[in-house]
Amino acid sequence: MRGQKFVVFGLSSALTFGFLTLWRMHSQDNVAPSTLASIDPYLMDRDTEIAMARSAGPNSVSSGAKVLVLGRRGYETAVEGKNGFVCLVGRSWDLPKNNSAFWDPKIHGPICLSAPAVRSFLPIYLKKTELAIAGRSNIQIEAAIIGGIAKKELPTPEPGSVSYMLSKQGYLNAGVKGPWLPHVMFFVAEIDPKALGSDLGGDVPLDAHEEKVGHYTTIDVPVSQWSDGTPADAELALFGFRHSH
Repeated sequence: MRGQKFVVFGLSSALTFGFLTLWRMHSQDNVAPSTLASIDPYLMDRDTEIAMARSAGPNSVSSGAKVLVLGRRGYETAVEGKNGFVCLVGRSWDLPKNNSAFWDPKIHGPICLSAPAVRSFLPIYLKKTELAIAGRSNIQIEAAIIGGIAKKELPTPEPGSVSYMLSKQGYLNAGVKGPWLPHVMFFVAEIDPKALGSDLGGDVPLDAHEEKVGHYTTIDVPVSQWSDGTPADAELALFGFRHSH
C-alpha cells in the first residue's frame, strides 16, 4: 500500500450531502433527550478496534499513527505514534443531537486524523465522549460544545486539518448498510458549501457540509480505492451520495 495513489471519482450526477463525518447522518426531529445507559455496548475487543482504526488510512499513514481505543473512562492510547497522525473508531455521540441514532452502539466511524486535525478537531470529539460517559444527555452534550467553542475552551479546525476515511469496516448510516464510500475529508473555516460548488448540481467531485455547532465546514472528496487497495464501486459511490442523506 505504501506509495499507493488514490484517484478521485468523476461523479456525473448532482451530489447531495450524505456523509455523517466522525461518523454523521441526517437529523430527525422530535427525538427525546436521552443519556448513555451503559458504556458496555460500545466497547470492542482491543485488537479488533486497533485494526479497524488503522483501516481508515493508507498504510503509509496508519502504520506510523497513534491509535486510540475506547475504554470505560474514555479513549486510551493503544499504540504510540511517530508521524503525528491519530487513528480511532468514532462512536455515535458525534451525531447531531436530534438524530435517532445518537446512542446507537452499532455506529463505527474509522478515521485517521492529520496532526493539525488532532490538535484542533479531535479535542471536540474527545469532549463529547467525556460528556457522554459522564451521563450527559444529547442536548447537554451539544450545548457544552457550543459553549466551549464560544469561550475558546475548545478549538476550531486549523489549516491542514484532514482525515482519511478509507475503511471498509465502518458502519456510518443505517440507510446505507455497511461502509459509505472511501473519501478524504478536509476541515476548513466555516463557509457556505455553495461557495465551494457543492449542492449546485452538475459534476462537482466533492461534497461540503457546514457544521454550525463546531463553526467549521467539511469537504468530502471521494476516492476510487479502499485502504486495502481494492477498488470502490463507482455505482455504489453514486448511490451513497444520493441516498445516505
